[in-house]
Amino acid sequence: MTDSIKKMCDFYAQKPGAPLYFEEFGFFTVNRWVREGHIKNQAHLNDIFGYDSGGKHLIRDLGWCEAAFSPFFKEEILETRGEHELIRDAAGRHKLCFRGRRHGFMPEYVDHPVKDIATWERDVKWRLDPATTARYEGMAGRMAPFAEASAEGAIIAQALIGGFMFLRSLVGPEDILYMVYDEPELIHTMMRTWFELSDAVIAAHQEHVVLDELYIAEDICYNHGPLISPDMMREFLFPYYRQLITNTKKRQKDGRHLYFQVDTDGDCRPAIPVYQELGMDHMSPFEVASGCDVVEIRKQYPHLLMRGGIDKRIITAGRSEIERELERVIPFMRQQGGYIPTCDHGVPEEVSFENYCFFREKLRELGE
Repeated sequence: MTDSIKKMCDFYAQKPGAPLYFEEFGFFTVNRWVREGHIKNQAHLNDIFGYDSGGKHLIRDLGWCEAAFSPFFKEEILETRGEHELIRDAAGRHKLCFRGRRHGFMPEYVDHPVKDIATWERDVKWRLDPATTARYEGMAGRMAPFAEASAEGAIIAQALIGGFMFLRSLVGPEDILYMVYDEPELIHTMMRTWFELSDAVIAAHQEHVVLDELYIAEDICYNHGPLISPDMMREFLFPYYRQLITNTKKRQKDGRHLYFQVDTDGDCRPAIPVYQELGMDHMSPFEVASGCDVVEIRKQYPHLLMRGGIDKRIITAGRSEIERELERVIPFMRQQGGYIPTCDHGVPEEVSFENYCFFREKLRELGE
C-alpha cells in the first residue's frame, strides 16, 4: 500500500491525528502563473507541490455538472454579439460567453433544453437511454485500472450528477423552482430516467469493480441555504436516491461500507441533517463566504467526513492571514480525523503564486 493510499484510507477511517491527504480543489489562476513564468502548465503543479495521488479513483461516465447524454448535443455558435458569442453547448444549453474564451468564468445561461414534456421527449429523453450500446463498449478495459487500484487498497468512487444538478442542467436554476409546483409529474418523469440510467450503468461497473463510494454533484445550495425545501428534497429526489443506494449496496461483492458523498456549493449547513436521512457520510467543499466553517460544522457533526473549507479569500490576502487561518483550522481538524484540506472552490486568479506557495508550505508543516 502506497503512502497516498494509506493516507486516503486513514481519512475514510477518520483516524485521529493521521497525516493529511494533500490535494487541491482546482485552479482558475493557472493562466496567470504560466504568464508570469512560475509554471509550465497545470500538470507542472504536482511536480512543484507534491500532491498526493492514487489514493482515490473516480469513475466519471455518469455526468457531473451536465447530464450523461449519449449522444451529446452538437456544440455550435448561434450568434455573435460584439465581444460575446451565444453558443449551444454539449448539454443543449444556450450560453453567452466571451468570444474565444468559454471556460474559467461563469457564463450567462440564456436557455435550457427542457421546457415541457414535449421538449423532454423530443430533445432529451432518448439521449439518456440506459440501453444505448455506446455506454458499455469496452467496459472491461475501462474498468480494469479501477479494479487494479482497488486491489491495491485505493478508494473507488462512482461519480455522477446528482438529481438536483441534473434537473437544473435540463430546465435551468430558476425555471426548475417553478416546475416543482407547475409540473411535478414531469419532475418525477425526469428523475425516474436519472435513476434508470444511473442504476444500469453502475450495475455494469460493479460487474468489474467493487465500489467504496457514491459521489454526487448536487449544487443544491446557494449563499443562504438550499434552493428547494427539505420537503421538496424528500419528495422529488430522495426516493430515487434511496433506491439507487439500496441497489448499489445489494450488488456489492463483499461487505464493505458504501460511503455516500454530496458535493454542493453555497451554505450547506441546513442540508446536512436532511442528507443524513439517506446515510450521507461525506460532504464537500464548504464555502466559507456562505457561512461554512469546517471547525464549527465538525463540532456539530463529529462523524461527517469533510473536504474543502479553506477560504480562497484568505489565500489572496497574505501570509499573516494564511498562517492565522491554517493554525485555527488544521490542528483541530487533523486531531479529529476525516478531513482533507483544500481551497473551498477553485483557486481564484487573484491568488499570487507566492501566496499559494506559502499556503502549501504552512499546510505541510501542520498536516504532515
